[in-house]
Amino acid sequence: MQHASFGPEGALIRWTGTAGAGDGGPPRVYVHGLGAMSAVYNAHIGAVPALAGRRSLFVDLPGHGISDRPADFGYTLEDHADALAAALDAAGVRGAEVIGHSMGGSVAIVLAVRRPELVSRLVLTEANLDPDPPLTAGSSRIATYTEDAFVRGGGFEETLERVGPVWRATMRLADPTALHRSACALARGTRPTMRAMLLGLEIPRMYLVGGHGDELTGREELTAAGVMVRTVPGAGHNVMFDNAPGFAAAIADQP
Repeated sequence: MQHASFGPEGALIRWTGTAGAGDGGPPRVYVHGLGAMSAVYNAHIGAVPALAGRRSLFVDLPGHGISDRPADFGYTLEDHADALAAALDAAGVRGAEVIGHSMGGSVAIVLAVRRPELVSRLVLTEANLDPDPPLTAGSSRIATYTEDAFVRGGGFEETLERVGPVWRATMRLADPTALHRSACALARGTRPTMRAMLLGLEIPRMYLVGGHGDELTGREELTAAGVMVRTVPGAGHNVMFDNAPGFAAAIADQP
């Protein structure tokens, strides 16, 4: 386990990783979604033979997993991206392939815009691209609570029951304040939007959508802008759990 300083004095972002096999290509950085943890969601993917030759980093965003959760931190998408950049700087990583799931994909887009030297390719899985998403059990529902109601008024506990056993396994380890602020930031989005930033990038970009989910909004626009859009069959939002071989194969498929 390694760490780097971010944000408030003394706060640390942490990650685990593998060294890879030398000259296998640029490092891969895995970034989890809201209420998740990178190693839990992605370590089994990084170990697939087609991917295992690369150096891999499994980074937990602030407020999640093994990273610190300072109370005096904003937890905006920009804040998360800056903390992720601090981790990559400390790890000596440049030109990484960043593989972001859900909120982690949104953070990865912001990172690629703010620190382009850190990112050579984006693989986004079911990533949030637009503000004000439809009401679901995730960020949009969490954002309906006030911070006080979520943290101290039972909202966190209600959410843990609502999300089910898979998501609950890691969400219960997230800091409630960090979770709420992150969810509100994700629902609020960025200016310009995550979609606009993604369309404007010129690095290789792939967007993965689970075949069991809703149709991807703006799929034609993304494709026209050079984003490789791929549907992973037999998968819902958690593509890496529902169809791990298909997810790993898509990551390994270079444009």
